Amino acid sequence: MADTEKIVYIVTHAGDDPERASLPFVMANAAQAMDVEAVVVLQGPAVFLATQGCLQHVFAAGLPPLKDLVESYVEAGGKILVCGPCIKERKIEEHELIPGATVTAAGALTQHILEANATLVY
Repeated sequence: MADTEKIVYIVTHAGDDPERASLPFVMANAAQAMDVEAVVVLQGPAVFLATQGCLQHVFAAGLPPLKDLVESYVEAGGKILVCGPCIKERKIEEHELIPGATVTAAGALTQHILEANATLVY
């Protein structure tokens, strides 16, 4: 049996660019529907997407609401990895993160990238 394919989406935008914040979750949901393991990583300003209350304010024209995209991704078992130094810099505490979001560090992220068939940055 073949190994599961894996793809990593690195998100670097939040409400400043709703389309770039939403597209990785569109793609991650599509990957999951194709039985591809999808990992979404939030870095820089994108870490705000993992804070409670943020998602319902991010809408991109022509795309489903980001809140719905994230919820369906997590419900299907998707992982949201949040940059530890990025939340520390923005004074975001781990208990403020949405369900399904986990703080990560560079080494763990590098391991996901090395295991992936592809990595995309938005």
